[in-house]
Order: sequence, then structure tokens, then C-alpha cells
Amino acid sequence: MSEPQIKVRNYGLIGYPLAHSFSESYFRDKFIKEGIKDSSYKNYPIRSLSEFPGLIKDSPSLLGLNVTIPYKKDIIKYLSYLDKDAEEAGAVNVIKIIRHHDAVELKGYNTDIYGFMESLRKYLSGNVKSALVLGTGGSSAAVTCVLRRLNINFSYVSRSSGDNTYRYNDLDNEVIASHQLIINTTPLGMFPDTDHKPLIPYNALSENHILYDLIYNPPETLFLLEGKKAGCVTVNGLEMLKLQAEKSWEIWNNPAF
Repeated sequence: MSEPQIKVRNYGLIGYPLAHSFSESYFRDKFIKEGIKDSSYKNYPIRSLSEFPGLIKDSPSLLGLNVTIPYKKDIIKYLSYLDKDAEEAGAVNVIKIIRHHDAVELKGYNTDIYGFMESLRKYLSGNVKSALVLGTGGSSAAVTCVLRRLNINFSYVSRSSGDNTYRYNDLDNEVIASHQLIINTTPLGMFPDTDHKPLIPYNALSENHILYDLIYNPPETLFLLEGKKAGCVTVNGLEMLKLQAEKSWEIWNNPAF
């Protein structure tokens, strides 16, 4: 007698490109380790968000998605609900897909805030008063939400000027010295382009600095390597990835969300 067929619940990741991402392997390992046999997770490297409605329509067993660069902000226009963290950040990295016969409800969440907060706490001390946030995309939105909650003043660093924003060319030794926490939210240095790094005056770094790179592939970017040479505390984004992934799984599988 054949075993009954298991109905598979599908989850995945949208973004472009996705060669750098560990999410697929993380969830595959999680399913094996925890004996979860009715779920799968795969990457959906969509070149444009215009492909998103078709993905939802043509994948009836798809019940949840993670969202990565460059779609964390623009995906919001497709969603019918935002939780308070996603609304505050103006960015979404988790979508819960609720299917009611022919109707589909898409709910947006931000677990990057939780992941960044919990992974950063242990490295903070009372001398961290100000931060530089490199980049202004969807990931930086989650980072700045956390900094506000921790009462850490911050300024953005971008290629163009704006409110509360330094241009990279504006950075000098004094600016670096006065910001004890520097967070890279850009893809500079991410696999496969590992020979790139944000252009900041690394010679101004000291053992008083914390350098946090949201990138986890490679585990030590050139940005972090420069910090290590200067005696900084250096942190990559792997723990943040794991924390936000587990929170994603909770959202997808808990009826309370």
C-alpha cells in the first residue's frame, strides 16, 4: 500500500539577483534538521516586480515569501496589509499569502527590524551615541527604525545629498571619529562582486568603532576587513539573516499573524 501523498506548502525569496542569498539553503537545512516534510523553499529571481502578480497567480501552493533587494519598498503597492514595523520602516521583507478559494490576501511584515535589533544589542555600549548608515534603500529603513528605538542618533551616507545625509565625498576623519557605529546597508562587497567596498576614510577608524555589514556572503567583506585592521568590532549579517528567517517562519505558520 502506497503512502499518502503529502501536500507541500511552498515558500520562497524574491529579488534580483539572488546568487548571494543563503535563504534557500538555510530553510532547506531547517526542514531537514526539524523533520519538516511538507514544506519547500526556493528562490524566485524576478527581474521586475511586474512579474510578481503572475508568480502569485501561477503558484497556488505558495504561502509565503521573503523579499530582498531591490524590492523591499516597491513591493508595498501590491499588498493589502502592513504590520506596524513594515509601516514604520516603509519596507517589507516578508509576505504572508492567504488564499480564500479564488481570492488572495497579501500581508506585509518587516522582520529585518527584529533581526537587526537582536543581533546588534550585544555589541553596544554606552559610548555609542551616533551612527552612520551607508545606503538609503529598504534595508537601511529597518536599520534606522532600530537606531531610533535605541536612541542612537544617525546620519545617512549616499551618493547624492539630502536631509540628514552626507555624500561619500563629504566624509572626513572628523565625521568618522564622531560616529562610533557604521552600518553598511548597500550591496557593495556582496558576492560575486567581493572586491568592492564603500568609499569611506578607513584611516580614521579606531578600536572605538563598531562596523556592522548587513552582507553575510562573503562572511568578511573588504569593509569589515578594513575595520578589523583598525581594531574595530566587526559584525556581519549572518545572525540577522537567521533571526529574521525564523521570525518569517513564525509569521507564515502562526494564525495570529
